[in-house]
Amino acid sequence: MIRKTLDTDIPAVMAIYDAARAFMRAHGNATQWPEGTPSAEQLAADIAADGSYVCEVDGRVVATFAFLPGPDECYDVIEDGQWRSDAPYAVLHRVASDGTVHGIAAAMFAFAKERADHLRIDTHQDNLPMQGAIAKAGFKRAGIVYVSDGTPRVAFDWLREA
Repeated sequence: MIRKTLDTDIPAVMAIYDAARAFMRAHGNATQWPEGTPSAEQLAADIAADGSYVCEVDGRVVATFAFLPGPDECYDVIEDGQWRSDAPYAVLHRVASDGTVHGIAAAMFAFAKERADHLRIDTHQDNLPMQGAIAKAGFKRAGIVYVSDGTPRVAFDWLREA
């Protein structure tokens, strides 16, 4: 089940971020999400923007993501490629799971696809598992963008086929 994040979910979501960070470190992605990121403040901002979601299995929060309307300023400039459309889009950010449920990324992407015709997402160049999940969900590589701290990310987009 996917639902909006509640304030009472914040500790569980922060624990999921910790688990995702540990997974990334163990799988060759040493620099994405330095300690303390995503922050509780960012999570609170996502909740306040009505764009934070959690995935529950048997009443337990196992994953989280932000699903927000664009535009997103980190997508204003793209290098080494281009967006396939300038149409309005929604973004997926801070996608994370505790690693206990298989296929959870696909469920999050399907949820977003049901609610938007154009999606954008990015991830660290060393985050090969996430890049694989993004590609498997039908997103296409668009180029390189830079997030707020100035570091590059591989960007992808998805367009609903007419």
